[in-house]
Amino acid sequence: MPRNLDLTALRSFATVADSGGVTRAAGLLNLTQSAVSMQLKRLEESLGRALLDRSGRGVALTADGEQLLGYARRMLNLNDEVYSRLTDHAYEGEIVLGVPADVVYPAIPKVLKTFHAEYPRMKVQLISSYTSRLKAMFGRGECDIILTTEDMVDGGGEILTSLPLVWVGAPDGVAWKMRPLRLAFEHGCIFRTGAQKALDDMGIAWEMAVESDSTRTIEASLSADLAVHAVVDGTVSRQLVVIDHGGALPELKTTNVNMYAAESTKDEASADLLTLIRNAFLDL
Repeated sequence: MPRNLDLTALRSFATVADSGGVTRAAGLLNLTQSAVSMQLKRLEESLGRALLDRSGRGVALTADGEQLLGYARRMLNLNDEVYSRLTDHAYEGEIVLGVPADVVYPAIPKVLKTFHAEYPRMKVQLISSYTSRLKAMFGRGECDIILTTEDMVDGGGEILTSLPLVWVGAPDGVAWKMRPLRLAFEHGCIFRTGAQKALDDMGIAWEMAVESDSTRTIEASLSADLAVHAVVDGTVSRQLVVIDHGGALPELKTTNVNMYAAESTKDEASADLLTLIRNAFLDL
């Protein structure tokens, strides 16, 4: 017949192991020392194994205790996760977050992971698109928070960071040496006009070799060494590299990464998400 381990006793055992003694564990658990000692005794009796070596001045784990500790931690973590997911009703709902495709990595996945751990019942719907479309959606109330890449910042927005633009292409590619220079940009990419102007100012002939509304299509074309592109420094995908052109291409301007938040984002969960986003871009 299957037998069940006492999670309360396992928690006392793990706390004693982590804190180094029954007295300190009792304080952390808000229990009496005798209650903790009794739970440890029942746990040892149920398993038929000595878990603690009490021969010295302190409390040490036996070999069986060391083995149990790993299981206990995993069981307690799973118990706490289940309990949090099914009983935490403090924050529920959805936040729509719009982010330009070229600044999703590396910051946003880390933000979403941390936010989900803190607010497991909150859903963040991520929309990846170009700046002009995201600002239009934000204006219609279709996004709660948006990030943008643009030269200035509108009223109500905040600048998270300013980063230079760089030319990118295929690893060991030669497309950047070709003339006219072959470019690949999304139709609505805000960097497109600036890159073209920089080439014009330097007297470099260019042509639009690839145009698409799909970021994946642009990346695939660049990976195939069919063209070059401009992105925010620090956000280059793993399939591409910053082109070491040695001055053969013009230097590009810097751009702001801005954040806009709707009036609806005044609750604690939304405020914490905004803070996570700010901190993530400070680290870029």
